[in-house]
Amino acid sequence: MSEQQHTPGEAELAEMSRDELVAAGLEADHVVIAKRVERFPVPGTRAEKRAVRGVAAWFAVTAISGLAFLAVYVLWPNEYRTPDTPGSFWYDLYTPMLGLTLGLSVFALGIGVIAYAKKLLPDETAVQQRHAEGSTEFDKQTTAAILADSGATSGLARRKLITRSAGAAAGVFGLGVGVFALGGLVKNPWGKGDKSDLLVTGWATENGEKVFLRRDVGDPLKVSLVRPEDLDAGGFETVFPFKKSEEHDEHALIKGVRRSDSPVMLIRLRPGQKVVKRKGQEDFNYGDYYAYSKICTHLGCPTSLFEQQTGRLLCPCHQSQFDVFTYAKPIFGPATRSLPQLPITVDPETGYLIARGDFIEPIGPGYWERKS
Repeated sequence: MSEQQHTPGEAELAEMSRDELVAAGLEADHVVIAKRVERFPVPGTRAEKRAVRGVAAWFAVTAISGLAFLAVYVLWPNEYRTPDTPGSFWYDLYTPMLGLTLGLSVFALGIGVIAYAKKLLPDETAVQQRHAEGSTEFDKQTTAAILADSGATSGLARRKLITRSAGAAAGVFGLGVGVFALGGLVKNPWGKGDKSDLLVTGWATENGEKVFLRRDVGDPLKVSLVRPEDLDAGGFETVFPFKKSEEHDEHALIKGVRRSDSPVMLIRLRPGQKVVKRKGQEDFNYGDYYAYSKICTHLGCPTSLFEQQTGRLLCPCHQSQFDVFTYAKPIFGPATRSLPQLPITVDPETGYLIARGDFIEPIGPGYWERKS
């Protein structure tokens, strides 16, 4: 057994200098400084100044790229432009420029911190025996002294260029992250009332215009409509909305297959399949054809897998399962709300499948606000 160490009282602690507190704290915690070599034993040398300027330069790059990120986020053209139209080149660069400026800011900040540690902090090796004890007043004061000593030996107090550049870098970087996080909350999603984005999907129509079911053939400018005979019994297909008025509108055609609330699973059940329909939606199907939103009501992933034998739609992200034979209600996994059903029929003039109207409830995650 080693001899019990003397623990100074509060009066003794008050009279001890910082160096004495550091030494006492290290001894009490069984810490041995095996090696401690100053990077620049003589302060203010040309070598030290070069190292300081190098570190400060990285922090300056962080601040400048952070300001550039803010400028791109606020000022860069971000309204959609179709390819080969005026402004499309700058629009295409919007997201890459956001990633470039923010990435450079993060990269430069990390390099600056690492460079400071490697070039300016003392080269120190400390060894300590691990122990689990409560913190006494002695422990608290000696620990505070050790932290203060670490700050003093780091040289930050006399290296004003680094502290200022690091402060600017941290401030601008924090502001950029804050703008990025809160930028999506600036626009009121309910500002359009009953026509707000969370209440209206791409299947909504005005003036009674027909909305056809369209498949994605890989080229958003090519339109392929769906007839009932296109699907075999037990088959399914992902479809999107299409209006005749959009036929020569490249922007609308692209948006139709890219809009996040547009994908719908068109499913043809096998003949004679027993189905339980949701109250108030008994006529939403067309014969054996049922159309459900493809957006999972848990977190918005695509419900891409269908088992025709069991009638289950599976979301591969978190394994939520929906029973198509029972109005697509959730039967497994974290989803708690049925998939919204799209009312469909066949256009008597063309023979193509069309939507009879928009969804009667918001699609997507269950935490979205609903009308009811």
